[in-house]
Amino acid sequence: MKCVRCWLPAVALLLLIVAGVDMEHLQAENLNLLPPDEHNLVLNRGMRVLPRDCHEMLMTSSGQAKDGVYLIQPGDYPIVAYCAMQEGGWTVVQHITVNSSVNFDRTWAEYKHGFGAVTGDHWLGNEYLYQITQGPGRYKLGVKLVDRDAITKTGEYDPFLVEDESSAYRLRLGLFQGTAVDALTLDTENYLHDNQRFTTKDRDNDNYFQNCAKLEFQGVPGGGWWYDACAGANLNRRNVIYWQKDCNKERLCKYAWMMVKPSDTVKLIQSGDCKKDEL
Repeated sequence: MKCVRCWLPAVALLLLIVAGVDMEHLQAENLNLLPPDEHNLVLNRGMRVLPRDCHEMLMTSSGQAKDGVYLIQPGDYPIVAYCAMQEGGWTVVQHITVNSSVNFDRTWAEYKHGFGAVTGDHWLGNEYLYQITQGPGRYKLGVKLVDRDAITKTGEYDPFLVEDESSAYRLRLGLFQGTAVDALTLDTENYLHDNQRFTTKDRDNDNYFQNCAKLEFQGVPGGGWWYDACAGANLNRRNVIYWQKDCNKERLCKYAWMMVKPSDTVKLIQSGDCKKDEL
């Protein structure tokens, strides 16, 4: 009976996937972030009560959910998001590849609602970041950087909060830990991103006499970001991923991710003999 209880959640998740609704009726407020030919990649389509984030989806499946695209509902309406389940149920809010084909030089409205494709380079959307981090409970931000030598560095800010649009999606960050440099809350290069408002090319909220989102490097503008005057870190400039000494024009990084999940969480690991769940 113990083994039966162990695999039942996985069977339930499989049934949800198999019993999914017709893809023509897939409902998501940000469905533009998923190309029509990828609608079939949504792994929990047909699920009646949607999770508010990827971590809740992982817990609902008792750790059985796999990496991929899911419907979540942090606010009034469902959205699609990429979930990094193997790393503990992170909701991916940003992914960029150096010299990406996705243009990150976008307007306020585009950064608000998101752009790109959740299966590749994208920005999930400031409004959804706000909705997710409103709780319930506290959230943390994860950053993952991969350089050209395939060396990976990570960091977490706990807690992490994005305020609403009337506050220009102001960034609020807590304590940092990780193998990467703390490039957002330590004033090591005379730039402090914590507590800054979001700036885009058509809405200047930074502390510089020019618009930081418009300033170019190798002909590419900075893109939307929580600028000071201007940046000790910027993950939205598509020709050079910048994270102080970890990622810059001398030390090139190939990829960067930003992810969120609830604080003080644990990862469920299924034991090989199917006797119990281990934390």
